[in-house]
Parts: sequence; C-alpha cells; structure tokens
Amino acid sequence: MKYDVIVVGAGIAGLTTAAFLSKEKKKVLLIEKEDYVGGLVNSFNRDGFLYDGGARGVVDSGVVKPMLKALGIDIEFMKSKVSIGIENEIVKVETKDSLENYQDMLKRIYPENVEDISRIIIEIKKVMDYMSVLYGIENPLFKDLKNDKEFLFKTLLPWVFRYLSKVRKINKLQAPIDEYLLKMTSSQSLIDIISQHFFQKTPASFALSYFSLYLDYEYPIKGMKDFPEKIKDYIIKNHGEIALSTKIRRIEPIEKLIYDEQGNSYSYDKLVWAADIKTLYDIVDLSKISNKKILNGIEQRQESLKQVKGSDSTFTLYLALDIPSEYFGNICTEHFFYTPSKKGQSEVFSKLQAVKESLDKVKVFEWLEELLEFTTYEISIPALRNKELSPQNKTGLIISILMDYDLVKKIKSIDIYEEFKEFCEVKMIKVLNDSIFDGISDKIIHRFSSSPLSIERISGNLEGAITGFSFTNEEVLAINKTSKITKSCLTKIPDILQAGQWTYIPSGVPISILTGKIAADKALKNIRRKDKKNE
Repeated sequence: MKYDVIVVGAGIAGLTTAAFLSKEKKKVLLIEKEDYVGGLVNSFNRDGFLYDGGARGVVDSGVVKPMLKALGIDIEFMKSKVSIGIENEIVKVETKDSLENYQDMLKRIYPENVEDISRIIIEIKKVMDYMSVLYGIENPLFKDLKNDKEFLFKTLLPWVFRYLSKVRKINKLQAPIDEYLLKMTSSQSLIDIISQHFFQKTPASFALSYFSLYLDYEYPIKGMKDFPEKIKDYIIKNHGEIALSTKIRRIEPIEKLIYDEQGNSYSYDKLVWAADIKTLYDIVDLSKISNKKILNGIEQRQESLKQVKGSDSTFTLYLALDIPSEYFGNICTEHFFYTPSKKGQSEVFSKLQAVKESLDKVKVFEWLEELLEFTTYEISIPALRNKELSPQNKTGLIISILMDYDLVKKIKSIDIYEEFKEFCEVKMIKVLNDSIFDGISDKIIHRFSSSPLSIERISGNLEGAITGFSFTNEEVLAINKTSKITKSCLTKIPDILQAGQWTYIPSGVPISILTGKIAADKALKNIRRKDKKNE
C-alpha cells in the first residue's frame, strides 16, 4: 500500500508530524518498533504505582500548548513545582523572586564566595530576561498567520524586533557552563553545585536559563503517558494509521520503499524519520543510488555518525514506599533536584577514564560509591501532583542521576551488570535515607531500576542518549541556531525528512514537537507541489 507520508518513530516528534499531516487529510502511516507510543515521554504502572519512564514534566516554551490548541487536543495540566536542595538546605522555586532565595542559600553554604555568587546570579537574571523574550509568545509555526492578522501585527512583528536584540546576546553564551562560571569564581565546588546536573559541556545560555524553565514546568494530571496517548487518538480519529511493534530494517530511497523485519514493504511519497538518526543511515540501501553526489553525501554522513557520541544518559531508580506523600511534601516539591554534598563531583569524574580503562571490579564500585555520594539526584514524586498516582498512604519515587554510557557498557562486558544495578539501587537509597529522606530504607515495598543500556534497548537511541547529540562532539551534526531551525528537517537522502531530538541541539520535548511540525509542513508543501504539477 502506498502512503503520502510514512513516519518512522512514534515519539513526540513522530506523533506531531503524523498528527498535523492527518489533520490535512493526507494518507499517513506512523510506524513504531515498541508496542506503545511516546518514546521517552511515557508512563507505566507497577503494583498500583504510576512511574514516568522518561520525561517527568513538560516545559511549554511557547510550543506545547499552541501545538495542542492547533490540533484541538485537550489535556489537563497542572503546575509541577520545582525545589532545589543542597545538603540540608532547600529552596522552592515558586516565582522569579525565588532566585533571591536560591542566592541566599548559596551564600549560606559558600560564605567565602559571596561576591562570586552575586555575579553569577546577575548573569542568571540576564539570561532569564533573554529567555522571557525568546519563548514569550506562541510559536508562529502553530498559528494561521494568513487569517490571524491580529496575532501577526500586534504580537509577532513587535516580538521579532525584541527577539533580534536578544538572540545575538544569547549566541554569545555558547561556552560550556563550567568554563563560563570559571570567569566568575575559582570555587570548583560552587561551579559543580550549579552545573553538575546538566549534560557535559552544556552551553551557558541553556544552563543559566534553567531557573526560568523551572517556573514553566507542568505535568499532565493523569501522568506523562496521557500526552502521547491523546495525540495518538487524534491521529486515529483523523484516519491516520499506526503500526506498533514494527521495526524497519531496510530503506530503498530510489524506489521509495521501506521493509520491516517480517519482510513487509511500505511505499511512500515522503518519509519522515523520527527515530534514532544513526539507524536511518545504517539501513539505507545504497546499491541502487546512481547519483554520485547523493551517494557521497550519504556516505559522508554515515562516516560522521561513527565518530559522534550521544548525549549523557541516566540511571533511574523506581522506588515504592509505605509512606504517605505528605511526608515528602513537607520536605520538598514534586520535582526535586537534590545534591547531598556541596563537595561536587569534579574530582570523581577526573578518575572516570582510568576506571574505564582498568575495568577492575573493585575500582569500578569504589568509583560508583563516590559518584553516588556527590552527584545530583533528580527526584520526581507523582503522588504530590495527584494522589491517585500511588496507592493510598503510599508514595512512588522516580530517582535519576546522569550516568556514563561507556562505563555501563564495559560493566556489562565483564558480567557484573546485575551486580552494578543492585549496588546503585542500594547506595542511592542509603544516600537519600542518611541525608534528606530519613527512614525510607525501612519502608520499601518494591524497587527496580533502568540504566543507559535499558534506554538504548527500549528507545533505540544511540548510546541511550536522552537529548540527542552530545555537546562534547567536535563535529556538530544537528542545527544549533534558532535562525536555522526550519532546515532541521533536511537529510542527505532523497524524499526523506527527519524530526526529533537528533535534528537540533539542545533538544527536549518542545524541540521534538517543533521539528515534528517543521517536517510535517515541509512534507505537505512537497506533496502539494507535486499534486499541482500533476494537474
């Protein structure tokens, strides 16, 4: 069967692309290798506890709500309040004024660095101002500008001038956050505490904007899975087709055919690849491409993809406790970034390469023990958002830390993977029990975990990456300027577009939606041009 557009990958990007094409009554097939949609935006239940398997909240960024509005999809969101904790100090991020409380907390913890902290907070305020402009309006890609003249003239055009004045300043803040902070303080501990819950080499513009983003966190009241499920329902309602548990193993771009693992073929006019980008270039059949320019472009991209790394991945502990959610509500909020020691993890990471090279079991676990004592924990507590997401008087926690994929892969190679997971689970519980959540170790109902290898296996993402390409790569294989984002959908392969986290850096849920819409618009434009030509 032939389709106007086939979309491969039913994460948020692929869902967005398929939804907007089905809205335009195009014949669309959305293919997903797993038996559910959403990718890294999903939830699952275990013994009555709802856990989010990837993202634990949504930042609108002028994208999420406009997308849902354009499709007529109604999802009930609630504010997801964020708190930041260091040792026994905790600040709740409730308004812009909470930044002053954060500053006061840092000054109490680092009395010897008071002036440094003041300078850093001034920089954060500047970036917050930039971001308030950058994401200050509904993204025009989701507006009907031809028919909404009021938005065009009263909102968009005045915004463009403000945007142009700020974007140049944002582009000057591309130094990695840890290096940027060195200009303002010599305290490595302070630098670590501010920057260590970001990915390696995260640009300062992105990291320093996070205090703004904390104020914008929202959560679907029924769990993260409600978000992709509602988009899936919309696609089906508009006669789009969805094939789950279907893995694509070969692409013949000249014939415009794709094949799944069972040998079934599917024909398309346009293909949108919204899955792992390395897989796309690995499975494209080059044997029938005679155009040398096209062939060379594909082969060059294949070679480049062999050299790059995915972004950091995570180790996540899922923990069910026989403790009412009120206990946690008296300590923190539903989204909690907690660092148990002000020492910071720089010294720990300075030893990582030697540990990976030695692969000595004792050294590996000694290193992990240090990491888990000094790293930052991202803790999500669904029952603080909605008590129905855990059994009565019980609470589920989702506890994540950044984890090096290469280390875990090497751990797997020396057959201590299950021991590694057990060690991390036990140590994480002990660290939190001994610091901020006294008594949890005696109230465990169940516990289990996922690692970067779990994410790689389930999502198919290169190295278990959760936000596309790493900032550490020397070659940038994704668009990294907002002014060029409309080109993010282009690939080296004829009639194949791309969308999702591998198309733009830095990425996340809003970028996945935005690139999904860009790919849909591009495919739609090409289809209309072809139809007009055939008239």
